[in-house]
Order: sequence, then C-alpha cells, then structure tokens
Amino acid sequence: MSSSTPRPPRPSTGSNRARSRAGDRARRKGGKTPGKNKPKLTGKQKFRRVLRYLLIAGVAFTVLMVSIFYFAYQSTKIPSPNQAFQSQTTNIYYADGKTPIGHFATQNRESVSLSDVSQTMKDAVVAAEDRTFWTNTGIDIKSILRAAFSNAQGNATQGASTITQQYVKLLYLSQQRTFTRKIKEIFLSLKIHNQQSKSQILEGYLNIVYFGRGAYGVQAAANAYFGIPASKLNASQSAMLAAVLNSPTYLNPDAGAASRAALTQRYDYVLSGMVTAGTLTQAQETPIYSKLPTLKKQSTSDLYGGQNGFMLDMVKSELLKLGFDEAQIDGGGLRVVTTFTRKAMAATKNGVLSKKPTGLSQLHAAAASVDVKTGALLGFFAGQDYLKSQLNWAAIGDSPGSAFKPFALTAGIEAGFSLKSTFQGYSPYRFPSGLTIKNEGQGDGHSYGTKVNLIKATQESINTAYIDLTASIPNGPQKIMDTAIKMGIPANSPGLAPDATVALGSATVSPINMANAYSTIADGGLEHKVFVISKVTRASDGEVLYTAPIKTQRVVPTNITDDVSYALQQTVQGGTGQNARALGRPAAGKTGTATRADGKVITSWFVGFTPQIATAVMYVRGDGQQTLEGYLNPFYGANYPTETWTAIMTTLMNGLGVVPFPLPAYVTGTPPASGHAPTPPPKPKPSKTPTPTLTPTLTPTLTPTPTPTPTPTSTPTSTCTPPGTLLNPCPTPTG
Repeated sequence: MSSSTPRPPRPSTGSNRARSRAGDRARRKGGKTPGKNKPKLTGKQKFRRVLRYLLIAGVAFTVLMVSIFYFAYQSTKIPSPNQAFQSQTTNIYYADGKTPIGHFATQNRESVSLSDVSQTMKDAVVAAEDRTFWTNTGIDIKSILRAAFSNAQGNATQGASTITQQYVKLLYLSQQRTFTRKIKEIFLSLKIHNQQSKSQILEGYLNIVYFGRGAYGVQAAANAYFGIPASKLNASQSAMLAAVLNSPTYLNPDAGAASRAALTQRYDYVLSGMVTAGTLTQAQETPIYSKLPTLKKQSTSDLYGGQNGFMLDMVKSELLKLGFDEAQIDGGGLRVVTTFTRKAMAATKNGVLSKKPTGLSQLHAAAASVDVKTGALLGFFAGQDYLKSQLNWAAIGDSPGSAFKPFALTAGIEAGFSLKSTFQGYSPYRFPSGLTIKNEGQGDGHSYGTKVNLIKATQESINTAYIDLTASIPNGPQKIMDTAIKMGIPANSPGLAPDATVALGSATVSPINMANAYSTIADGGLEHKVFVISKVTRASDGEVLYTAPIKTQRVVPTNITDDVSYALQQTVQGGTGQNARALGRPAAGKTGTATRADGKVITSWFVGFTPQIATAVMYVRGDGQQTLEGYLNPFYGANYPTETWTAIMTTLMNGLGVVPFPLPAYVTGTPPASGHAPTPPPKPKPSKTPTPTLTPTLTPTLTPTPTPTPTPTSTPTSTCTPPGTLLNPCPTPTG
C-alpha cells in the first residue's frame, strides 16, 4: 500500500463493548434492543386479525350447535299418540259430583285414506293452514322468525305452525304455549317429516284436527256440516271447512251474524290462496266468493231433552268464558261438576208446572234459584222443553217492573232517608213532559195520600211514592242504577238507563240475575257473582284444572240491607206478596208487573228469599211483548208468580232449618231533601175513593223520554247474552 493512501480509522474497542453491554442489559430487563423496534400493525392488518379470530369462533360455535342439534334430534323419540285421540268424552255432573247430567260430543271421528278426500279439500287446507306445505321441511323458519318478532313487539300471539307442526302438537303434545313444548314440536316435526311422506302427514292431520260441531277429522266434518262424505266436498264446502280450522269457536257458522261475517272473511282468504297456488281458477272462484255454502241443520239429541239442553248450554258457555276451547270441551275428557242440584232442578220445574195454568200455549213461566251465601245457581226452569224451543227464559228475562224497587229503596236509605221517611202517594204522577205514572187500580189508580212511608210504599208497591223517592235523591236515577249494578244487576242489561222511571223496572233482567241481586239483600250486603261450574278436572289423571272461587264483596252496609229486608218482609206479611206466607217460615220478597208503551201489562213477577235461598219467578207471553191482560187472569205478580214461588221454595226449604231474619236497624241519616218527615205507617187500608190529581214539580233532569212502542217480532225483543253474564245467545225461536 502506498504511503500516500490514508488508512481508515480502526473502530474503538471500548465503544463496541459499551454498546454490547447496554444491549445485554436491555435484553435481560425484557426491553427492546435499541434500534430494533417492531413496526406497528396497520388498520387493515388489525381487521384481518379480528376477522380471523371471529371466523375461528364462528366455526367452533357452528360445530357446537350442529353437535347439539344432532344430539337433540337423535335423542328425540316419537311418543305414543295422545289419549285425547282415543275418544275421551267430557262428562257433566250435578253438584254432588256423582249424578250425570249429560256429556258433550264424544270424539266423532271416522278415519279415511287421503284418496277418499276430495282434491279441493286437500288444496283448501294447504291454502288455509300452510301454503309451503309441499316444499317445507316440516317447519317454516321464516314464519317462526316473523312470529317471534311480532310476539316480541307485544302484538297478538302468532303460532307460525306448519301443518306438520300442528299434526305433531295434536297427536303427541299438549296444547300449552311454552318454550319447551315449542322446541319439542320443532324436533318432532323434523323427525316426522323425515319418516313420513307429505301425503301421510296430510292424511293424518285431516283425520284428527277439530272442525267444530263435535267433528274430529274431515270425514266427520263433511257429514256434520253438509251430510256428505269427504270425497264429495266441492270447492266452496272445502274452503269453508278449511276456514273453520283457524278457530272452530270464533268462526262457528252456527254462532250468529258476527261469527258468520268473520268466517266469510277467512273463507275468502282460503279461496284467494287456492287461486294463487293454481289449484282453483279465477272462473271457479268468482261465483262462490263471499258466499258460504248451505249447511246441514244441526240435529238435536234426546240427551238435550227437558232442561238438560239448557244446563249443558250454560255449562259450555261458562267453560268458554273460563278459557277452555271448544276442542277441550267437546273431546278433551273433562269432568265438570256444576252447581245444579237435582232437588233444585226438580223443585223449579215441578213448582212451575203445578201452578202454571194449562191450555195457554203462548205462556212462558220461568224460574231460577240461587244460593244466598255463594251465588251458585242451584236450579232453574227455562219455560219449556229444550227439544221444542231453545229459548231459555230463565236466562233471557224481561222487564221486572216493581220487583226492581228494592234497589231504589237501598239507594234512598244510603242517601239519608229512612224507612219512616214519607213520600207522596197520590195517583197519577205527571211529569212536565206529559208522561203519567199511575198506581195500581182503575182509572187513574189508587191514591194513598201525601205522606206514605217507605215501608208502606214497598208493601203496597206504590209507584208514585217511588217516583217521588227517585226525584228526592240527589242525581237519583243514576244513584239507583249504580246501586242495582253493584248489587248484581248486569251493567249492560238492555234498557237499563238513569231515567226518572228507573225504579219501576223497565230494563230487561233475567230471573237468574234478579235472584242473585236479591241474594245481596239476603246476605247482609255481600254481593256474589252467579256461577254454574264449581270444579273441572281431567278425567284421565284427575288433575284439577279449575275450582270456582267464591267471589264476595261488600257493596251495601248490613244495617241498610236489614232495613230493606224488613220492608220486603212486610210485603209478604201484609202486602202484595201475602200468598208467600204459605211457605210457613220467614220470607221476604216483591211483586212486579211491567207494561209496554201503551200501558198494557206484559210481564208478571215475584222475587223473594229466605236467609238461605233466593228465587225469582217470571211469567211472559209469546215473544215477551204480548200483553198478559185478557190472557192470564189474574195477571198480577201477587197471584200466579207468588204462588209458583211458594211452591218452588216449599220443596227447596224442606229439610233446611228455619232461620230468622235480622231485626230492622231503622237507619237514620240526613235526608237530602225536605218535605219527607217520618210518620208512623198508616193503619187503615188505602181509600179507593177517587182523589184529586197531584201534579208534582220536578227538575228538568228528571223528565224522562217516553219509550217508543216496540213492534212485536217472532223473536224476543229483549237483547240476550250481555257480555260477562251467564246468559246464552238468544237462539231463533222454534215455537
């Protein structure tokens, strides 16, 4: 090397060693070697890493779910068919729980092969219940998710069940709506789908599903509704039967206009579905759209003869209100114990028939007896044999007339008046509107003077005194109506309104509800809900499904009902109800007659009680608006109704101890109006000598609007089946 070329500098040994030692120390401390920092991950790299972890987790979760699903599927065993499809009958018993009244439809089923079912019926059921039936796997995931979302939002519960699921639920599972049952249903449906063909599933479903009218399966339904085999069903008949499946109770073509309208809407939905599926042409649909097919008239079994049919109707109505569906009622193997006693049913029937005059084919006499302490309906007489007419006059009722006055008396004492308070008894009583109220008697009616106390007014059923009482109570008409309702008169009783004549009983009330409302007086102001079912069990295993709660609430102070009861006792002892004295034990009650707009009497009543039982008796003619005058003589409540009541109660009270009534409390309050100073009850009989007419001055709010004259019809003009009561729908009269 030339001496002129410079040498590169030699690295410093000490410096290198220092750096090496620094690196060693850093590594020992877990730090990073200076100058060797790892590069940071970009956002894209982080996303890929998270995605990779999620994919791994997803695969693991999927494997886990598939394993669970596979294990659950393999573990699912197809159980034996429900015992309900081995023909279980619902039996109805008297209150003793031993004596049978009758039964509801035994499972009327005749299994047929799918080839014996018309093609239109197969197509209609698919269009109505499961439009993806031929392509789904036994379950419809979309429908399940849609229903779950709708239910989670608080909408009406949706089932989302395919035909396969319905078949599985009916044949193998219970009807409970639980998550566990739904999961079992899904797995069983998948298993059935894999083990049976679609045709086998549809055949099985059509042979067990409930169509109403007691018919299980399409063959029984075709005969029950149309009197033909399933193979002969046409498109219209098939669409109607398929429509009924959605709700045999609500869509019952026999249940009235509202149900038929709802059924027609569902029927049209089925037809449209068939057209969409291509199983029915537009030309075939047009002439039958919105036109239900003609139905076969329901046959009535001798099982329903006498009063049995009415009892069974009332029991079925109450079971439906309690939440039992028609399939359970007609074929669920229930054991129903009622409140009816053989003694009470015989007493009401025999009591009516022993006193009702013969030869009057249009005359209807009905009665009902209620347990004062519980509200249990012990017995009733509907007025005729069920096989001759399905009109239950014990449940339909009519205007009770003066038998409604005890509710006004109760309201008056609650307002501050007493039994000794006096009211004007002159007749007639003329309203400013021109409406005239008269007492019983010829011409303008009997007049009882200007000072009639409430005992006498009740004892002699003085209309004008009760009109004066109504006018003297602050907001009297409303107070009287409210009092009647809280004592047991249904709030939606037809014609019940807060007008000035409300105390005279123009509203339509049934003997059942009148007897129950009087029970409130007899039980010291405790009101009970009337009922006909005491217990329901499942016959197969004895499980108790329902026990009637004794619903009791105090609605009137005891001392007030003691006074009301005392006034009604005087009606029996020396008033219009004297024929009830023949009972031979303490009794209280009130007569009543109601008139139509032309003043003619159309109803005649007696409602009364002992401390144990309350009974109401009503006489009406024809459709309930035909006059009794000139037909039933005498037509007053003091005669046939009171005598009938006495005959019934004589049998009912036989074997029961004599229980005295409480003494009157003579409640005294602060009268809300002047001019009603107490006076002792007048001793002499009321004079029948014509007296001058007294025209009272009433406030405008008490001026009633006269009710227009009703036009008699072939059916009772009273509205039947107020919601929430025991009344059954009014059927079309058959005689």
